[in-house]
Amino acid sequence: QPVTNFVRHPDFVAYLERGDYRDPVTLRSSRSDAVLQVRLIEFGEERKLLNSRDITAQERLETMRRDLVANVSHELKTPVTVLSGFVETLADKTIEVSAAQRQRFLGLMAEQARRMQQLVEDLLTLSALESSPAPQDEAPIEMLPFVEQLAEEARALSASRHRVVVRVDGDCRLTGNAKELHSAFSNLVSNAVRYTPEGGAVTLFWKLEGARGVFGVEDTGIGVEPRHIPRLTERFYRVDQGRSRDTGGTGLGLAIVKHVLTRHQASLEVESELGRGSVFRAVFPAQRITPLDPARAVA
Repeated sequence: QPVTNFVRHPDFVAYLERGDYRDPVTLRSSRSDAVLQVRLIEFGEERKLLNSRDITAQERLETMRRDLVANVSHELKTPVTVLSGFVETLADKTIEVSAAQRQRFLGLMAEQARRMQQLVEDLLTLSALESSPAPQDEAPIEMLPFVEQLAEEARALSASRHRVVVRVDGDCRLTGNAKELHSAFSNLVSNAVRYTPEGGAVTLFWKLEGARGVFGVEDTGIGVEPRHIPRLTERFYRVDQGRSRDTGGTGLGLAIVKHVLTRHQASLEVESELGRGSVFRAVFPAQRITPLDPARAVA
């Protein structure tokens, strides 16, 4: 039977009809994300070898690479434009700039420079997390002082605009890399502060659920629509483009959280209601929890 009876993809049919088999043809499924690279090799008289290779994973990685380059370029475009514009203005001797204007320009330039620095630092953090298969320098972490330290950082970031509450139920230690976990938890805390209007509350909590440990951040902020929640940990995914940039986010914080938790065999759970607030929970397995209360340990 004609091979087109078996492979009915229109691109493959066109490939056969052209008769030029020097380059392969890429076939994309309309029913799934599968991508095949097909090539026809002629040998002997009236003989042909049909070679098919599954390049789905390769194509997905290439798409991620292109998206990353495009997103980073987009994120850097605004601060670079602002910086170059002010530099040109200050360097132009024909433009009169008052001392107050100069101070304002320098302040805006410093703000944009910090934004670029934060983006670069987040990208380097993600790269370091991806290049190492498992967290290094793991040690037991006392959770009460750890959560209290995060609360102090939240109060500093809030600058008295919010009420910061700490609840620790279950005196125990969490085994992990303190630097990585601090980075992940800090991202959850800073997000809660940034997206909660002035006068709202941000609650940091640690508790034991059975043998598992749970660190969480609850806020009374703007919340997230349910349709956005599955994509929150994607790099540069923004629920609201303008609002995210105004609050100083790089779009990489929750991607860092996801990577750190995965490396600690933990999971991220999100509950949110638009206009009423959100709860982000990092749930750690029992093997990483050491209760300090003997009664808890026996139970």
